[in-house]
Amino acid sequence: MLMKRRSVRNFKTDEVGEDVVEKLVRAAANAPTGGNMEPLSIIVVRDAERRAKLGEMVGSQPWVKNAPLSMIFCLDFYRLKRWAAASGVDFRGDEALSHFLIGYADVMCAAQTAVVLAEDLGLGSVYVGTIQYVADEVRPYFEMPTHVFPVILLSLGYPKTIPRGVRKLKREVVVHRETYRALSDDEIIAAYDDKYGSLDENAERYFERTFAEAVEADKQDTPGWVEAYREQMKTLAIKNNAEFLFKLRYPSDRMVELKAEEIATFKRAGFDCFGP
Repeated sequence: MLMKRRSVRNFKTDEVGEDVVEKLVRAAANAPTGGNMEPLSIIVVRDAERRAKLGEMVGSQPWVKNAPLSMIFCLDFYRLKRWAAASGVDFRGDEALSHFLIGYADVMCAAQTAVVLAEDLGLGSVYVGTIQYVADEVRPYFEMPTHVFPVILLSLGYPKTIPRGVRKLKREVVVHRETYRALSDDEIIAAYDDKYGSLDENAERYFERTFAEAVEADKQDTPGWVEAYREQMKTLAIKNNAEFLFKLRYPSDRMVELKAEEIATFKRAGFDCFGP
């Protein structure tokens, strides 16, 4: 089952029943948690207006609006701080990097547990990490108090289509026996060329493997993504897969520049664990 899992962005209009939603949230809440503290909250979003607004906030991603169910997985230190204060003790996890990292991992374990169960129940799902970058907009809209932060958005529904052409790195590239085995430059380049394919292909076929969001946006509510990115590839003279990823999709300089903005976003949410 898990070997067939793919990120699904094209959903049927069928509703996800409340019994199924309850199974998903129960499984997610039963995921592993460091110190058994459960710094997790899940906001279940089914209302069409809210789904549409959420889709706009995370960058006009039509699958968020079209999916009948979204779940926002939040790191929640608000509840822990309230509990500690009411019990006469101090919890300062919002200032401790170790608490933050463990809590962040807890949230992702919970989300992935929901993904695994969703697959077993015949649902498709897609993670949307962009929600972190628009937390200043998301938090007030969903009435999140200080010390609650949206870590990941999971959109789910019954698949209309399931991507088939997504390649992964071969196991011998990512699995190391007993100790880490450093690959040569040639081995690394060959591994990623095998994963991503050739830049000389038809743009849509190439994007189906490397940038499925562009293809799905074209097919749904936001046409023109494939052509726009194809033109940017020409402008930037993209010559290989690494350049496509680190000059176009995730420009290295811009990703580093974003660090200050991202830390400020966490601080505005009450998380001050990243140093001065």
